[in-house]
Amino acid sequence: MGVRCSGRSLCWWLARARSKSSALELDDLEIAGGGDTGGESKPLFREYSLEELRVATDGFASDRIVSEHGQKAPNVVYLGRLDRDVAIKRFNKFAWPDARQFLEEARTVGQLRSGWLANLIGCCCEGDERLLVAEFMPRDTLAKHLFHWDVQPLCWPMRIRVALYLAQALEYCSSKGRVLYHDLNAYRVLFDQDGNPRLSCFGLMKNSSDGKSYSTNLAFTPPEYLKTGRVTPQSVVYSFGTVLLDLLSGKHIPPSHVVFFPSKLLCTLS
Repeated sequence: MGVRCSGRSLCWWLARARSKSSALELDDLEIAGGGDTGGESKPLFREYSLEELRVATDGFASDRIVSEHGQKAPNVVYLGRLDRDVAIKRFNKFAWPDARQFLEEARTVGQLRSGWLANLIGCCCEGDERLLVAEFMPRDTLAKHLFHWDVQPLCWPMRIRVALYLAQALEYCSSKGRVLYHDLNAYRVLFDQDGNPRLSCFGLMKNSSDGKSYSTNLAFTPPEYLKTGRVTPQSVVYSFGTVLLDLLSGKHIPPSHVVFFPSKLLCTLS
């Protein structure tokens, strides 16, 4: 027996369950933070020169790297300093061969402004260089607090808050026409200075004209992705469910644990 539950009712249920306690040990943290800010106190999107971002990262120094990942299209995220601390994502030159598409995607995502997002505030497109500039979130990722904690695991009130904020972030993006999110997982959820969870804007960028995603972790995507290679709105719902599973279990789903289905079953699913 199944039960239907809309996105709005899920958000309502999670909101009822919220608590003022915080797993990040911020006793004075206000739960009411976050939400659609309408762009207030948020920097406007702009295009930066490569030299500006080079200076901001001390020449893309290795000690400025905060994360790096990717196999087919490796990329690196640096901590940069402009008029504020920012996260600067530098793509491999093969990741975005179409400069026009990169700029169009960046400008579109750059119009989004929400307290549920780590907002995109700029980009750079010079020669083979492709870089994105976003708000910097200083309190690490959900993955760090769930899977690699030092003192104590993430408390339940904070886990529920993460689920709520993530659902609201996805609903906001969908309301603005960005229904697809690539690589939705615990590494895409970041914590800001106040300890509030934010969804990274980087996953909103689509780097192919046919809707295919070449970097998606198979552990977080539905089985039909193996056949089509395309991320769909239904794929995002599935990936959201895997994040909920992470929150409930506190266990990481490694790519090696992905279930491979026979081709006949995939045809049936699609």
